[in-house]
Amino acid sequence: MPAIWLVSDARNDARLEPALRRLPRGSAFVFRHYHLDPEARRARFDGLARIARARGHRVILAGSIAQARHWGADGAYGAPKRLQSGAQALRAVTAHSLREIARARAARADAIVLSPVFATRSHPGGGSLGPTIFRLLAARAGVPVIALGGMNPRRARTLGTAHWAAIDGIGRPAPKDS
Repeated sequence: MPAIWLVSDARNDARLEPALRRLPRGSAFVFRHYHLDPEARRARFDGLARIARARGHRVILAGSIAQARHWGADGAYGAPKRLQSGAQALRAVTAHSLREIARARAARADAIVLSPVFATRSHPGGGSLGPTIFRLLAARAGVPVIALGGMNPRRARTLGTAHWAAIDGIGRPAPKDS
């Protein structure tokens, strides 16, 4: 399971190419880009997937297992109900609570993307799990857990997690203290 996951969205789109090149070999790239129409989304996916694969990264598509396989992705990312059926592929299932972790396990998750760990610009003013609740939930997951939400290299070390993901925390050069 890759340790570092870069998650795309409209906010980090302009920085994705350099971010993919800076990621350590063997990281993961989750392509979301929900803001694009289907044709533009596919074209953007293809271009970024080429860069990611050239660096040895796993390419994960936000969508169904069938769509991920059709697009040539290594796996799919999303809510448990979206990833319950389909052929064998890496399933990175999202969760925010113990109940959703149970649903992710029922969907045969290979990894659970647990969020938000810390406050995040994606959901201003929204609640976060915090380190203690994150650790308690992660201990119950039964599969690798990927911390998402306000993550950066320093916070990942502080949290003591082996797997973490970010939207902004990877899309820019790391701060000097990390």
